[in-house]
Amino acid sequence: MTAAPFSHPLKPMKARVRETPPEPPGWVYEPKWDGFRVIVWGGPNPRLDSRNGKPLLRYFPELGPALDQLSAGTVVDGEVVVVVDDVTDFDALQLRIHPAASRVALLADETPAELVAFDLLADGGEDLRGVPYGERRRRLETLFAGLLYPWHLTPVTDNLAEATRWFSEYEGAGCDGIICKQVDGIYQEDKREWIKWKHRRDADCVVGGYRVHKDGDKIGSILLGIYNDDGELHFIGHCSGFSDQDRVAILAQLEQIRSDDSFGGADYVRVPGQGSRWSAGKDLSWIPVEPGVVVQVSYDQLENGRFRHATRFERWRSDKSAEECRMDQLVRPEGVGFGEVVG
Repeated sequence: MTAAPFSHPLKPMKARVRETPPEPPGWVYEPKWDGFRVIVWGGPNPRLDSRNGKPLLRYFPELGPALDQLSAGTVVDGEVVVVVDDVTDFDALQLRIHPAASRVALLADETPAELVAFDLLADGGEDLRGVPYGERRRRLETLFAGLLYPWHLTPVTDNLAEATRWFSEYEGAGCDGIICKQVDGIYQEDKREWIKWKHRRDADCVVGGYRVHKDGDKIGSILLGIYNDDGELHFIGHCSGFSDQDRVAILAQLEQIRSDDSFGGADYVRVPGQGSRWSAGKDLSWIPVEPGVVVQVSYDQLENGRFRHATRFERWRSDKSAEECRMDQLVRPEGVGFGEVVG
């Protein structure tokens, strides 16, 4: 029986974020999927490991037959996704991490996960980490000739014009950018040698509250809201990228407009600060303020009516009223579905 040429856990290769792609030649471009990064180990004791080396197969039992399709000594780098209405759904994916086996079984039936592969680290016991990406990709395509659903092979191109089209059109399928890889690059564990080309858009938001920094004398983050069509203030995310000096000044300013009511008594749709198994016991309490201060932030992705990641502070908007911060300013992805992207 052939074993993998290296042992687990393995820390996957990473990417550094850029807002423009590297120019060819020497680069290839792949869609960046919005799921759980995984290392998949084939063999008599298959494994589905998170980026931190934690086993995930118990949460995705329906993927067991997919792992059995890999021969012993084969290791694949990829992404676990949940697809709903032909779009990857990260919220549905998060719900799969549940302590109750009965709940896991129910969700495995209702929202089955799928696998998207984008790199091959070992093939039948042969270590490919020191092999150039172009060769690893060729070997991955050969492997995929024998793999069936729920496996998918991510597309790749060396044409920047085509990658630019993907950057826009594939966002509707759940891609949050493009991963750029050097054709002759080797696989370097835990190193940020790939480039992540991500979307960046601006939005004007109402400051609806804040969290105090753990030091107690400065802002930790500000909570952001946007009005929907019914005039209700919707919690949409947060912003925390401030210098220590600015954090002290912002806290002093926001303390002057503290409110006893959630968002100053405004109708409030989505409530921040609710704990979950993802909060890991963190203090999520927040202090509401009168909803009059407007801030411009930049964001990379929307997910079910909120910012998927933390936003970046751009500037204060004293020239804009809170009521002007409405949902219709947000860009909602359009384009092809997941099935068309993966063929």
